[in-house]
Amino acid sequence: MQYSESLKKNKDFQKVYRQGKSYANKYLVMYILQNGTERNRLGISVSKKVGNSVVRHRITRLVREIYRKNETDVKKGLDIVVLARVNAKDKSYKEIESSFFHLGNIHKIMNVE
Repeated sequence: MQYSESLKKNKDFQKVYRQGKSYANKYLVMYILQNGTERNRLGISVSKKVGNSVVRHRITRLVREIYRKNETDVKKGLDIVVLARVNAKDKSYKEIESSFFHLGNIHKIMNVE
């Protein structure tokens, strides 16, 4: 993620949850908030309800990789928080990627259709 950083602090997540706009689909929930900089910040949250640590980390890695490969197509200056839903547990890379793009297009943060 050369153009982006990670959201790490709880207060940053809480600000995006409170002030940001959210859309959801079957596998993911995406919150977006303008951050007033030229960089994006990505936060990924996977609840213990989704599965054990192996499952949670797998989903986290999938979402991070999807974002990394496509970050040049994402508009700049955003805080993006992605929450994984329980249904995402056994899904493939392609299904999660499709879900991510679907939400990105709904939020109109993707530069390419």
